[in-house]
Amino acid sequence: MNDSPEDETEFNELATALTRPKISDWNIARRFRGFMPVVVDVETGGLNPQTDALLELAAVLLDVDASGKLVPVDRVHIHVAPFSGANLNPTSMKINGIDVDHPFRGALDEAEAMKQFFQPIRQRVKINGARRAILVGHNAAFDLAVINAACARVANKKNPFHPFSTFDTVTLSALAVGETVLAKALESIGLSWDSQQAHGALYDAEQTAALFCRIINGFSKPNGRAAMRVSKPESKPA
Repeated sequence: MNDSPEDETEFNELATALTRPKISDWNIARRFRGFMPVVVDVETGGLNPQTDALLELAAVLLDVDASGKLVPVDRVHIHVAPFSGANLNPTSMKINGIDVDHPFRGALDEAEAMKQFFQPIRQRVKINGARRAILVGHNAAFDLAVINAACARVANKKNPFHPFSTFDTVTLSALAVGETVLAKALESIGLSWDSQQAHGALYDAEQTAALFCRIINGFSKPNGRAAMRVSKPESKPA
C-alpha cells in the first residue's frame, strides 16, 4: 500500500515526539506495567486461522512523548504468500481485494514473513525494557490467533506477543465513545476513515493506533498513568 504525502507528513510529525527530550525516564513499558502495546492488523483468506491463508501483516509501534502521551513511532508492513494448501475464501478475498498473484506484491513465505515481522518488535521490547509485547487490535483475539497459528506452522518460537492477553479497541471504544465499529468510533472522536483504503492491513493498523492513542491519552494523567477513581465510603449515622 502506498501512503499519501499527507498521511506520511502527519505520521512523521507524530514520530518526531521521540526526538524531543523526555521529562523523565518514563517509557511505554513503565506506562503499561512492563508490557509494550503494539497495534496489529492482519488480512487473511478467511476466518479460520488454522486453514485460511495469512496474506498481510502490519504493525504500528508506539512510545510515549516528552509529555507522557502515547504516539505512533514506526510501522511494519509485510505481504505474505499463502502457505501450501491454504484456503482462500472468495468472500474474504472480495473484501480484502488482495491479488495473491500480482507480480509486484513482493510476498514472503510465512517463515520469513514472521521472522521479519517480529524482529523490529523484539528490538523495541528490548530497548524499552519490557517483559514482552502485547497485541492491540480491533477484535484483537482474531489477529493474535492468526499470528499464533502462523508461528505454529513455521515453528517460530520467537513470538514477542503475550500468548493470550490483548488490548481490544472494540471494548475500549465502547467504553470511551459508545461505538464498536472502527469507522464509527474514529469518526465519533474526529478522526478520519477512508472506506477505499479499509481492509488494507497497514491502513487499518494506523487507524486503530490513532484510536487507541486517543482513548488512552484521554483517560491518562499528565505522567501517563491512568487516574484512579475511588469512591469515598459512606459516612455512618451517629
